[in-house]
Amino acid sequence: MRSERAVTLSDVANRAGVSLTTASKAINGQGRISPKTRDRVLVAARELSYTPNSIARSLISGRSGNVGLVTVDSLTHRFAMPILLGAEEALSEIDLSLTVGDARGSASRLRAIVDRFRERKVDGILVVGDNNAPTPGIAPTGPPLAYVYGEPRGSGVVHVPDDRGGAEAAVSHVVATGRRRIAVITGPPAGRSVVRRGLGIRAALDRHGLELVEPATHVQWSQQSARRAARRLLELHPDIEAIVCGSDQLAAGAAEAVRDSGRRIPDDVAVTGYDNWPVFALETDPPLTTVDMNLELLGSAAVRDLFGMIDGRPVGKGVRLHECTLVVRESTSGPTNEA
Repeated sequence: MRSERAVTLSDVANRAGVSLTTASKAINGQGRISPKTRDRVLVAARELSYTPNSIARSLISGRSGNVGLVTVDSLTHRFAMPILLGAEEALSEIDLSLTVGDARGSASRLRAIVDRFRERKVDGILVVGDNNAPTPGIAPTGPPLAYVYGEPRGSGVVHVPDDRGGAEAAVSHVVATGRRRIAVITGPPAGRSVVRRGLGIRAALDRHGLELVEPATHVQWSQQSARRAARRLLELHPDIEAIVCGSDQLAAGAAEAVRDSGRRIPDDVAVTGYDNWPVFALETDPPLTTVDMNLELLGSAAVRDLFGMIDGRPVGKGVRLHECTLVVRESTSGPTNEA
């Protein structure tokens, strides 16, 4: 059985009785042609069920139909993947494709990848950074460029989660459950997200007239580090009622220490995380109350700004903060009544 040949723009031109150039202008809404001629071409295209080829459209419009995405550091891939998925979905809505590169933590490699994207005439570049470290500066030449999940050294369009608001929501929730004796275990103190979340914690405590049982404990991003820190906190402050953690991985380690001490979660000690990473948030016993940074939405928002720049629209510059979502589970609220 012979498969049907795909309808081409030449078929449409022949059907409408116009030249190929005229048919192209009518389909793409470009050039000076009469409304009557344009309508005749569009009617022919509908009758033939013609679907414009994206590569042909890009050649006509002077665009490549492609956007480059580069991750600054392989260690952030856990966070980069949902951003990439959100970006890809948004790009598919406007018929652009995605080319991905990984700088592997090297500033020189990052710039080399960006240069390669520019050589390939991509329409725009999206740089996925590290929420805890500055993104190396990239010269603002060539196609439009936007940053997501990491602030660059210098100006630009930047999309990041509102970590201050997310941490403030977590502490406010813990206080609303009646806890007053609160401890914090979080990551290394210099990280951007650590600093921003610390401000949110402070704001929530001030609003309720509370102080931490001791200054925030800073550890490496590992379960073992959090387990040791939580064990020490529970020994020094046996009346702790809640441990607010800077990530789900830290919260999983803290929860182990709480259980090992003979205490119950959440009856004796509530535990919160951050990230809503299912491998920890859902597998910890009990499942963790945590903060979701909505990374897919972050990626799609960055792409829409990028496309605005590609399209020549003024989008401004500066940091766009995106709201995080508190996800309440059994580690603070006890068993749910969900069926």
